[in-house]
Amino acid sequence: ELMLKKNKPAYSKSRMDEYAGVIKQNSYRLLKMFNNLIDISSIDSGFCEVNFRRHNIVQIVEDVAMSVAGYAKEKGIDVIFDTDVEEKITACDSEKMEKIMLNVLSNAVKFTGRNGCIIVKFRDGRDSFTISVKDTGIGIPVNKLKTIFELFSQANDSLSRCHEGSGIGLTLTKYLVELHGGRISASSGRGKGSKFIIEMPVRMEENYDQLLPLTKN
Repeated sequence: ELMLKKNKPAYSKSRMDEYAGVIKQNSYRLLKMFNNLIDISSIDSGFCEVNFRRHNIVQIVEDVAMSVAGYAKEKGIDVIFDTDVEEKITACDSEKMEKIMLNVLSNAVKFTGRNGCIIVKFRDGRDSFTISVKDTGIGIPVNKLKTIFELFSQANDSLSRCHEGSGIGLTLTKYLVELHGGRISASSGRGKGSKFIIEMPVRMEENYDQLLPLTKN
């Protein structure tokens, strides 16, 4: 009924494609929110199931960045990946590392306007590594930086209607980073873009399907 009128298209093909794109985007948004809620539920119990295996973490980060790049391009945003090494082997839960990167990158895309840029950098520190995600978006007010990782917190209340979110993505990201023995921090300023930095130690031991306690700071 929305798309048809007397057995004829009610809208042009371009308009129908636009509506289909909105439906697809909202479906992905709901799926992401649902998956995050499931993860938050396990976190709320104080434990999370993890599967640490050795992976090339550079490849994981690059693959996620490039998968987001296509979506960002449609919004007029460039995603650039830069690394100082091609391979860095560490034991990690690859699924959770992908979720960490997706949450941070989707947050950057959400708050970056057309003709903006997101730069993802990987830096090797021998016994550790650092991943940074810097955007040219609207930025985060300084007084909000201390609360953005809290559950159901939104960085910019004044823009919440334009940039809606569940407020749980960065909370989940923080817990998953800490699960790997790392830490995440953010620096920003209103109108100055945002930069998220993830620092993690390199580990070689593999653990399969373990329930690990989560530190809630």
